[in-house]
Amino acid sequence: MAIYTDRESFIPYRRADLVELCIEDGKLPAANITQFRQFCEILAAYYHFKLHHALENLKDNFAPFDPDTDTKPRLIPGEKQLQHMHGQLTQQLSGVLEQANYERLSEADLKMAFEQASLIPLNTNVDFDDFEEMLIYYRGAHPITITMKQFFIRKVERTFDVFERVVLLLKFKDEAYFKAKKVKLEKLPFTPGKIYLSLYKSIPKFDLELLFPNVQVSMTMKDRLMLGVPAIGAAIPILLKVVPSLGLLIGLIMLLVWGQSAITSWLHVTDEQVNNFYPILTATLTAVIALGGFGFKQYTNYKNKRIQFLKEVTDTLFFRNLDNNSGVFHRVIDSAEEETTKEMILAYYHLLTHPQPMTQSELDDFIEAWLEKKFDTKIDFDVAKSLQNLTTLQGQYIDIQTQISQVSSLVTQDKNHYCHALPLAEAKTVIDYAWDNLFQYNV
Repeated sequence: MAIYTDRESFIPYRRADLVELCIEDGKLPAANITQFRQFCEILAAYYHFKLHHALENLKDNFAPFDPDTDTKPRLIPGEKQLQHMHGQLTQQLSGVLEQANYERLSEADLKMAFEQASLIPLNTNVDFDDFEEMLIYYRGAHPITITMKQFFIRKVERTFDVFERVVLLLKFKDEAYFKAKKVKLEKLPFTPGKIYLSLYKSIPKFDLELLFPNVQVSMTMKDRLMLGVPAIGAAIPILLKVVPSLGLLIGLIMLLVWGQSAITSWLHVTDEQVNNFYPILTATLTAVIALGGFGFKQYTNYKNKRIQFLKEVTDTLFFRNLDNNSGVFHRVIDSAEEETTKEMILAYYHLLTHPQPMTQSELDDFIEAWLEKKFDTKIDFDVAKSLQNLTTLQGQYIDIQTQISQVSSLVTQDKNHYCHALPLAEAKTVIDYAWDNLFQYNV
């Protein structure tokens, strides 16, 4: 069984399209095509209900942390109960996201992403101490290359990863923490103690900081040097001219108050010396104005970059945001349902139509090669998860030959670890039995 580090388990086809791709493969007898479609339909319905139960659990545990709630709680949970519900929420959400073939972004990868330079050259800072809990999951990572200007004229190519889907969960610390930081609570863009959950699309890996509501922006070292070094360079010749004549400069200021004759007698200078200082003063004022104009231009450039960054944040939150808070649960549950059934359909179909039984390793390699050869699609198929679901879904059916009731899974393994798929008619009956026995109210 091949192991890939550069592939994901996500299957980039809709379930309905994948069913048709299997049928178009041409290995199913014409008489079995309708039964295969029915099998896929009832399998999807079964897991739709199973995951609906997971959705309700997520919503129940999220309720006291929901910043968007418009309902009143029947009972206010205590501190221990809140901690338990918080733990259950993150554990259940992680399980659903992994079922939907999302991968968790490690702290090391997040740190590396934050250290990479953004497309907008500004320093950004996120205070992770503000969070009690932080989870980031992604799916569909792929590299893209863009051309950028460097040093104003040189063009360079830059390659970076883009995440097709990103799920971000942030639980902020309570009010006491932010009061201790001397932060005005009414100015915070979030509610302390609440959980914020968001789903985004097409997010560059090094722009993940755009998603955090407490991101702070500051000048880069390049901006500081561009603003400071020319200012210092221009100030030195001005000071060299002004310092030797500082007494005259003070005198000229006094001149405006008492007149030229009084100043010349008080400073013991001639009218000619005073008149000769006017060009120096004019040059000095001109240089100061020019320096001030340059500094203002550099500061304006920084402000424009900051505005550009904030626009990028706004565009990201508006155009790339797919859902927020409790709405995210519906999307990831639907995705988990799709991925689970797609994996089961692929594994069952190939076991059903292959001339000989296959081991788990052989099935994994066969499906990956089939997708790559037929559809130019490279994935790391999660064969273990698909076979686990197929072997744990059990039910009764009537054996056609013996007319005896049997209990079986959709897929079984013999003592030599070869996998065998139940025929379509029996497989449909097994799922139907499992569906009928989801509720045991009459027992």
